[in-house]
Amino acid sequence: MVTFAGRKGGPVDIEFAMALPRDAIGIPMVRRVLGDALRSLGVTEECVADILLAASEACTNAVRHGGPANRYHVVATIGAGRCVVRITDRGHGLMTIPRQYPPPDTEHGRGILIMQSVVDEISFDTTPGNGTTVRLSKELDWEDEAVARGRQLASV
Repeated sequence: MVTFAGRKGGPVDIEFAMALPRDAIGIPMVRRVLGDALRSLGVTEECVADILLAASEACTNAVRHGGPANRYHVVATIGAGRCVVRITDRGHGLMTIPRQYPPPDTEHGRGILIMQSVVDEISFDTTPGNGTTVRLSKELDWEDEAVARGRQLASV
């Protein structure tokens, strides 16, 4: 059993991993599992939305650019008042990080900048030819009633 202790972090320590096909069908699965975990702990909806937006963008990049491998991996850790999500693909690697948004008529190229705007920390571990791991980290904001009463999660 995991006990939720409240705003200062406490003993909540959840980690889960998913290996997904390099296909868009896996992105809603990541959103559902991660979102349900955060909501069940009492994380605010705004904070959940930010984390899910960033994770979706990183997963979309893994799907689009993660070849030739046909899988990518997501590991999420919730603990010490933070959520950390790592998305790893085996593509050719990230060459550059954009510094500004592309022109409005450009269809792609905004994902990294969007991720940077909604999480506290973002980092990239890239090895050309061996893939990229995107690490997203955000301090969690708690619903007032979750902090007041605490929360207990049953083990499955």
